[in-house]
Amino acid sequence: MKLCLTTILAPFCIAGPLSYGICQTGCNAVVVACYAGAGLTFGTVTGGAGVPAAALACNAGLGVCMAACVAAGCSPTP
Repeated sequence: MKLCLTTILAPFCIAGPLSYGICQTGCNAVVVACYAGAGLTFGTVTGGAGVPAAALACNAGLGVCMAACVAAGCSPTP
């Protein structure tokens, strides 16, 4: 089903992978700064009961940012 939807929507994506990649890079830079501000290192916190609340908040923000990158990847660019 996903492949079919991707095939149908592909002609409507104009900006392409470059905009999507740039957006994801920005999201990752922000989440690394978020983790650093909380005194943590991004990529070293594993799931479980002992996860700091700051890490969960940073991850939630990362998820929202990455979802917005889909729009950046499919929006027209001049």
